Amino acid sequence: MSNLRILVADDHAIVRAGISNTLKELPGLEIVGEVGDGPSLLAALAQTQPNFLLIDVTMPDFDPIAAIRQIRTRYPAMKILVVSAHDDDVYVQGLLSAGVDGYHLKDQPLSDLRLAVQRVQAGERWISSRLVDKLVSRSSIFATGPSLTARQREMLQLLQQGFDNQTIARQMGLSVKTVENHLTRLYRQLNVQSRLEAVNYSIRHPEVGQEAVLDPAELEPAEQVKVTILLVDDNARYRRQLKRMVGKVCPQAAIYEAQNIAEATQLSQTVNPQLALIDVVLGEEDGIYCTRRIKALLPQIRIALITAYPDREFRRLGLEAGAVALLDKKDLDAHALHEVVEDLIT
Repeated sequence: MSNLRILVADDHAIVRAGISNTLKELPGLEIVGEVGDGPSLLAALAQTQPNFLLIDVTMPDFDPIAAIRQIRTRYPAMKILVVSAHDDDVYVQGLLSAGVDGYHLKDQPLSDLRLAVQRVQAGERWISSRLVDKLVSRSSIFATGPSLTARQREMLQLLQQGFDNQTIARQMGLSVKTVENHLTRLYRQLNVQSRLEAVNYSIRHPEVGQEAVLDPAELEPAEQVKVTILLVDDNARYRRQLKRMVGKVCPQAAIYEAQNIAEATQLSQTVNPQLALIDVVLGEEDGIYCTRRIKALLPQIRIALITAYPDREFRRLGLEAGAVALLDKKDLDAHALHEVVEDLIT
């Protein structure tokens, strides 16, 4: 293994250090850099020109599938090995399809990581053994049956639970009319005439769970438009939860996170978001003041304040600062988020 220039990307410094120390034992290998977020990664790739990227794709400000595709296009000869704690086979398949050369689980022995790097560098595809059975099983299921979109699969699962159209609409954050349109397409795809026939078909043919690319024709208007959304909350766990909800409602959105006013204003200047969701209480800081700061930088931005303690005075002060709404955290579900995003683009 000669002239192997590795860039290590992981948002935890201690993990980066452990990986780097482990790989330094391999001959002919140089660690050319370590980064911890998406923007730093893109800059380091251009600056260091590595021929091997070792990356945990769950970093801040990093959209895994889209970013990997972009990196693969820019650096077609570079090897990419994902090192992750996530063992979801659908997630792994998505990254493999996007262009990574291997997927290694973090809970495997460090000696296996060294072997993974060697195998990938040699031109082989590496997948941790625990994932192989899952992927093989999924591939055999996918060999037959109609190809459904992600939304059709979700809708079929809700049909199996006996939900009516109004309940499905609430669960998926869609209008009842949109649900009816999607069901019509689903019935046509399965060659059935009713919800009962669709459920019976899915029981007889479990292969209808086949993974497929989301069909743009079936998306709501809010999902068709590429928007940039900023989430500002000092609670990392809640930010992740909110990011998942927003990503489900608006799959085409570029979503950025900030935990305080300084990060929020810096991101506002660099990514120019069209929508921001800001917690009223940001640790020792004030989300309403944060709203005022961002509106001064981006007068056209739409801002919705969120809070676990809805208060009439919060609403008054927030509207005066430039927010368009005050949302109660306990009521902030897919339907409410969809309305906020849709309001942004109409």
